[in-house]
Amino acid sequence: MTTERLSTVLPVADLAEGVAFWTAALGAEPTFVDGDRWAQFDVGPHRLALAGADRTSDTAGVLVKVDDLEATRTGLIAGGLTVGAIETGPHERRCTATAPGGWITTFYVAA
Repeated sequence: MTTERLSTVLPVADLAEGVAFWTAALGAEPTFVDGDRWAQFDVGPHRLALAGADRTSDTAGVLVKVDDLEATRTGLIAGGLTVGAIETGPHERRCTATAPGGWITTFYVAA
């Protein structure tokens, strides 16, 4: 497994409201918005994602973009972690694992 990107994801009840807040707070427009489902801001080498209707959790978490999702999932399971099934979203394939502390970690590859 090779990690390609690490991002923070925040769940929001109202994506438009979240986008408005973070646009003002960061002084930057979102680089991607998908209706009421998802938005992301790329600021320098960092990405902040907002999960609206398409979220895997109601708590903040981490997104880990990997080069091989199946190998990543297999390795996590071999390491004794509980990992969800691979799901296909409109822009990615993903699976989740709960990190110590209860943080949801979503591993994904672009679809």
